[in-house]
Amino acid sequence: MRKEKIDPRVVGAVLATGLMSLSGVIVETAMNITFPTLMKQFHVTTGTVQWMTTLYLLIVACIVPISSYLKRRFKLKQLFVVANLLFIVGLLTDACATTFPLLLLGRAIQGVGTGIALPLMFNIILEQVPLSRIGMMTGVGTLITAVGPAIGPTYGGLLVTHLNWRYIFWILLPFLIVSFFVGLKTIKQVSETAPERFDFLSMLGVVVTFSGLIFGFSSLSTQSFLSWSVGGSLLVGILGLVFFVQRSRHSVHPLIQLAAVTNPAFAWHLLAFFMLQITALGLSFVLPNYLQLVDQQSAFTAGLVVLPGALIGAAFSPIGGHILDRFGAKRPILLGLGLVVVTLLLMAVFARQLNLWAILGIYVGYMIGIGSAFGNIMTDGLKQLSTDLKADGNALMNAMQQFAGAMGTAICAAIIAASQAGTVGSTASKTAAGSQWALLFLVIVAVVSWLGMAVAFRLNRIKS
Repeated sequence: MRKEKIDPRVVGAVLATGLMSLSGVIVETAMNITFPTLMKQFHVTTGTVQWMTTLYLLIVACIVPISSYLKRRFKLKQLFVVANLLFIVGLLTDACATTFPLLLLGRAIQGVGTGIALPLMFNIILEQVPLSRIGMMTGVGTLITAVGPAIGPTYGGLLVTHLNWRYIFWILLPFLIVSFFVGLKTIKQVSETAPERFDFLSMLGVVVTFSGLIFGFSSLSTQSFLSWSVGGSLLVGILGLVFFVQRSRHSVHPLIQLAAVTNPAFAWHLLAFFMLQITALGLSFVLPNYLQLVDQQSAFTAGLVVLPGALIGAAFSPIGGHILDRFGAKRPILLGLGLVVVTLLLMAVFARQLNLWAILGIYVGYMIGIGSAFGNIMTDGLKQLSTDLKADGNALMNAMQQFAGAMGTAICAAIIAASQAGTVGSTASKTAAGSQWALLFLVIVAVVSWLGMAVAFRLNRIKS
């Protein structure tokens, strides 16, 4: 039984890297609450202000794919120090920003830091935690980052209502400093590193892919689908993806071993994980705007409404991981995804009459579903891969997580912005109508996620 114990230093390392990832999620969800305030202060539209989230997620999505290379090339502690210092620089840039472009620059710098830190946390778990405890520890890692959506909206709403949105960045600085020193003390190296040539052409393919796809989706709120901004950008992104895949197949040292995707069970897990993250970030954009623009609530109240659900959902992450370790993955994942589908459907059906209490109650159910399924899909998906492909699978899942978040935010923003641009009705009624269409889109995405996992479990049953 001794070998099943988790080294306290590993717990400290997970907490240190997780605290940095937590800070990124807190800023992301806290800034969603401040969007109406930022729109007024910097004179920007809904379609423009959502780049605060979209650009950050774009940068993270571009950095995460090289995490497998970084792990092979550099020591974990070196990566952690660089990530932490970059995040601090990004926080200071945003805290002092006087223009919207400067605000975006700070978010981009934070994105680089988070892009290094997020897969680092899960790589430490996969590499240094006993196999029988990985589900629970992955749940703890997911809990750390899930606390962000729990406290982010309330944190942002409180500060923007009673102080100033700049304090969102100032207050996080001490936590990053604590994370820095805990990481220096606890992060240890257990695998060998070796010099390896960096494939810049593959990295270019990654950047072109995510930039084209995310910019195309983000432009939907202001341009038609056949415009160069949308259609042209999406085409560039697709071409970048084709180039990256071909380059990876013929490269001696690819950034990511795409052999992981040829595993059918893992591929279905990856799809379900991607779709579930679209609903999570899409909903985190829809609800704060709905509460403020339709129900006429303050930013603080909007944040407070989603707090109970987010906290309960975060608490379910390690519980769901424990259930997976004990009984297997099927129960917590399919039941959790089923709850996500049902609660999103309720929101969509009653979208034009949702009051504060209805949103609070339904959101609690939604977050219980997320907590039960989200971390477990990652854990069970990585279990489908051989040891030499786990770091690549981790990179793929984290990259898709960030891209899905950017995609969900951008599409929901585009749907609501299109409705707000209509000439009939008040801003509140047009926002309610747009929110209903956005929620219907999220319902469809959630159903695809559930079906993806059902197929994955069927494949596993046939294989066994």
